[in-house]
Amino acid sequence: MDEVTGAPQPFAVDQQVVYPSQGVGVIRAIIEKDFKNQKIPYYEIYLEVSDMTIMVPVDRAGDLGIRAIVPQDEARGALEFIGEEFDPIPSDWKLRYQMNLDLLKKGSVIDIAAIVRSLYHRSKVKELPILERKLYDSALKLLEDEVAYSLNIPREEVETMIFSRLESR
Repeated sequence: MDEVTGAPQPFAVDQQVVYPSQGVGVIRAIIEKDFKNQKIPYYEIYLEVSDMTIMVPVDRAGDLGIRAIVPQDEARGALEFIGEEFDPIPSDWKLRYQMNLDLLKKGSVIDIAAIVRSLYHRSKVKELPILERKLYDSALKLLEDEVAYSLNIPREEVETMIFSRLESR
């Protein structure tokens, strides 16, 4: 509970979180800022991947998809999911891009793994359009970072694990 507002706070200082559109970060502080004569609590989140600090209103964190790093069993499950069979994806890149963008916004580790899996395999058939390539790169980086943090192993090792599972199909 927040001592000032009495509202529940799902995240704490020094907690690692995932911001699906930005990457993995750590909450450095919870501060209050004045906005329209109201004190609004904000998370100050440091994103190492971009060496950037962002401010997110506490009450908007859920809407933005910000969530805690997944437990180890979910991280392992995402790695397994990547190697599983899946239904073909639409060949229309605009439809595919929108579907994957929606998955990224939902931001679960399985959704992110699904993006990586489908776009990796699609890129083996035909080169991805630039927007899809950027989406793939972002999803891959996010998946690598989250799994590395969750399992407490080097990112390079996670990258090897992901590609060995992708290529096993």
